[in-house]
Amino acid sequence: MTVALGARIREARERASTGMRELARSVGVSASLLSQIERGNVKPSVDTLWAIVRELSISLDDLFGPRDGAPSALNAPASPSPVMRAGMGKTIRLARGVDWQQLTAGRDPDADFVLVTYAVGASSSESGEMLRHHGREYGYVVKGRLGVAIGFEEHVLEPGDAVSFDSDRPHRLWAIGDEPAIAVWLVMRAGGDDAPRRRAARTVK
Repeated sequence: MTVALGARIREARERASTGMRELARSVGVSASLLSQIERGNVKPSVDTLWAIVRELSISLDDLFGPRDGAPSALNAPASPSPVMRAGMGKTIRLARGVDWQQLTAGRDPDADFVLVTYAVGASSSESGEMLRHHGREYGYVVKGRLGVAIGFEEHVLEPGDAVSFDSDRPHRLWAIGDEPAIAVWLVMRAGGDDAPRRRAARTVK
């Protein structure tokens, strides 16, 4: 099931009593673009979503919550079951064919655990910028080939390969070849910081 991401972002923004223009300015996008994202007309890129998560002090798990009118993941207790059965995980669909599928049965305050799919030609940043945010990342490639740039280094990961790095190092991910890249991804947040932080740095040539 694909969640209505824009509705969750709007709900989180309203709960934080943050105006659309204020959030757009903090994230570094236009109010018009943010409005289109909230209405579901435009999918945010990975870097834009990280920035929104940071500014609203929420986690990715919060965005997998139910629609308006149902109990919200923003204030609901974690699921009593620790098991996520096949087919139960919800999916966040981002710009240019990047999908994040939830792999936790309830909200985890310490980590984001997702199955990431990069469609052919998809990247974590449309503009070629590299991401930075607090925490540490662990990835394991299940299918396809995944390019990973960390600082000045670039790596090509094949099925069965894994990677780990501090998230405050500039990094970028992208699919290589003529098939999607699929990986299990874990982002551990920095101690006491429940809101990942993002700073963009231009791609190192």
